[in-house]
Amino acid sequence: MATPATGSIGGGRRLRLRLQILVVILLAVIVRTAPVFAFPEDTPQSARGQSLEIRVKPLPAGVDKITLEPDGEGGHWYVLNMVDGSTERVRPRDLAERLWTENRDRGWYFAVLNITSPIGVAWVLLGLFAQVVFMGRMVVQWVVSEKRGRSVVPVAFWWMSLTGASMLLTYFVWRRDIVGVLGQSAGWLIYSRNLWMIYRYSLGGGSKDRIPVR
Repeated sequence: MATPATGSIGGGRRLRLRLQILVVILLAVIVRTAPVFAFPEDTPQSARGQSLEIRVKPLPAGVDKITLEPDGEGGHWYVLNMVDGSTERVRPRDLAERLWTENRDRGWYFAVLNITSPIGVAWVLLGLFAQVVFMGRMVVQWVVSEKRGRSVVPVAFWWMSLTGASMLLTYFVWRRDIVGVLGQSAGWLIYSRNLWMIYRYSLGGGSKDRIPVR
């Protein structure tokens, strides 16, 4: 009976460690950004129907969300809920002036990239790089298949899939795109499972680059 090579065992342990690290990172991202997809907190019965969340894009600087509330005198306040937890009440004309002042000089790239602040550029670059990695896996698979003269799925394909999916998942969470989050989450599990099976097979003495296909 063949004894698994020490190198194969070490490779399996390294794979488990990498997957565990990726799982921890994924869970940390989900926990950190869970409020993005959370429903608004329940309000007291007496306050229900007294406020309405207004979707404004881009939001004024330092504002997390805007709600509209009656002022008790036949008019309304716009309540600016700040990112630091404080609130500020302004009249419609004041909000309009604030939005005009902050956005009239924004560069064209804000509209093209669909962002509301300069930090959004970094997020878009992350998404673009993730897409390059995700697309590059197909190029790698194609090149390897051409060299071997038959269709082959190399291990690098699954690692690039997992890396690209992890970055895209983070990007879609920032974008608040539930469709993208669900799609990449499912793929993330599939890529991880394939890597696990490949390296588990290699622990038995097989080559991770020559997995039998039936």
